[in-house]
Amino acid sequence: MTVSTYDPAAQVVTMTEAAMQHFRRALAEKDDMLVRLCTETSGCTGYAYVLELVAHAEPNDIVLPQGDRLTLAVDAEAMSVLQGTEIDYVSEGVNNVIKFNNPNVVAECGCGESFSVS
Repeated sequence: MTVSTYDPAAQVVTMTEAAMQHFRRALAEKDDMLVRLCTETSGCTGYAYVLELVAHAEPNDIVLPQGDRLTLAVDAEAMSVLQGTEIDYVSEGVNNVIKFNNPNVVAECGCGESFSVS
């Protein structure tokens, strides 16, 4: 049996290059804004990701630089759910979507709006 613990010094959330480029474009004309990620109780399986462009981090956020000119703020209360998550920006058919590659997810609802962790 292996015990996993939260390491506050570890990079909790990362972004692929495609995701960083997407957010840089979205923030290009919005001075001093950043990307904020948190979770909320939602849907049929438990949690939903909340991703927003904001002017500043919340007091309990952990601020993670993501390459040049891009900052990600992550809600500290969501760390146990988000540890190791990679944010990606991919093409699915004719749509481009943000994907969360979260190693903690054990189930997702059929519509893809919510997830649960162990």
